[in-house]
Amino acid sequence: MREGDLTYDDFLQRLNIQDVLIDAGYHLNRRDGLRYPSYVRLDSEGRRIRGDKFIVTQQGKCCFQAQQQKVYNIISFIKAHPQFFAEYRAGMSPDRLVNLVCNRLLNHPIEDRTTRIIQPKRDIRPFDIANYDLYKFNPQDRETQKKFYPYFKSRGIDLYTQYAFHRHFCLATKHREDGAAYTNLAFPLTLPKGDGTVVGFEERGRARMDGSGSYKGKAEGSNSSEGLWIASPAQTPLAEAKRIYWFESAYDAMAYYQLNQKWDKELRKGVFVSTGGAPSQQQFKAMIKATPRAYHHLCFDQDRAGQIFAINFALTQAGKTFTSNVTKDDKLLVRISGEENQNYEIKLEPFDFHRIIGTLLRPKEIYREDGTLDYRTIGDGYLQEMSMVCQDEYEIALAEGSASEETLEGMRQNIMAIEDAIRNLPAPGEDSTDLIVYEPAEKGYKDWNEQLLAKIRLQESVHEEPARREEPEQERQARFHR
Repeated sequence: MREGDLTYDDFLQRLNIQDVLIDAGYHLNRRDGLRYPSYVRLDSEGRRIRGDKFIVTQQGKCCFQAQQQKVYNIISFIKAHPQFFAEYRAGMSPDRLVNLVCNRLLNHPIEDRTTRIIQPKRDIRPFDIANYDLYKFNPQDRETQKKFYPYFKSRGIDLYTQYAFHRHFCLATKHREDGAAYTNLAFPLTLPKGDGTVVGFEERGRARMDGSGSYKGKAEGSNSSEGLWIASPAQTPLAEAKRIYWFESAYDAMAYYQLNQKWDKELRKGVFVSTGGAPSQQQFKAMIKATPRAYHHLCFDQDRAGQIFAINFALTQAGKTFTSNVTKDDKLLVRISGEENQNYEIKLEPFDFHRIIGTLLRPKEIYREDGTLDYRTIGDGYLQEMSMVCQDEYEIALAEGSASEETLEGMRQNIMAIEDAIRNLPAPGEDSTDLIVYEPAEKGYKDWNEQLLAKIRLQESVHEEPARREEPEQERQARFHR
């Protein structure tokens, strides 16, 4: 964005919805009065087009159509009705149209920009599993298992866990044009709604001799934005899955299973998912759509990035269109766009996932103790305004006697639909976040693999201590016998 350019926030502050409605060809309907101004379209003879009416609400910032029960601000109105504006051209970006219309209404000049065509990179080929030599893990053949030892030993993943996930990893060797070949532990990526076709690999290399870690990444050409490592020891299909476990790496997923499978016998039936790094909203949306009734266990890393991933998942599952980022002073900024168009600034420390999600998603308490709706707590919510305006219109039409019985019946149906919508507003707690379990590693550990390695070291130290205590006693007895 160039210096001096206006932003969406500028448009929302400087313009009101009535400016946009007038520009779109609507006229003030004086018959409805000024308390809730309404705008209508007129036909070629100057008569009102029935059913094409917008009612202004929220102090002139938004409008709605009673029939649709949907609220628009100036930005969403322009995007939803592009054909009403002179700047619109077929195929135009909605954001570009908003900029042109709002800048014109504010008499703010905007420079014409030339279209830039960015050529895609031609040297990156799509992933093709045929380019790899695959070596599978066979639970019945110990010889095939030995080659996997260097990849799992340093991670503390035992043989029984490897047995459980053996269908979901392999060794993949790729031969380069210069004759060199390299092999990595590969976790195949597939699409939740796909046919099982492998669209990439999450790759891990051998542990380095100096203990400095190992290679991690994705195979060249992998579909990183949509592909996921999806594994179930019991081979549970996604359509039947009751629990989904989310991780940033397949190693973490296997570590979680190893730590918990002894006391959770149903864990084998769960579906373990790795995003192979920072998750995308496309990955979230595809899996949520494929498993609408499943509980989602968010087992991302304990660091700040993992915490933000969990928050983003909850917002995505709630159907929000949003952007989020963390400021230098460690505050979370979230902008929820669309009809709500709300901005949030939330302190992240001390981190409390449920508190943050409650701030972003929970509806206000709008019920009295006896369970009835308290209108006073809602203020000028658009459902209430819609109800009052529609009732006024109905009473006027009934008193004048100008409307037909069919029209009156339609108006009564509208009023009943609005009242029904008010009665069925979601009560506190009835939302998609009830299907989320926030489950990072224990405090003090970055991720589940780190927690597993710490547990293994603790067990080894416990076994070594009795051995050290026994040595002096054995030595004393040896001297006595001499």
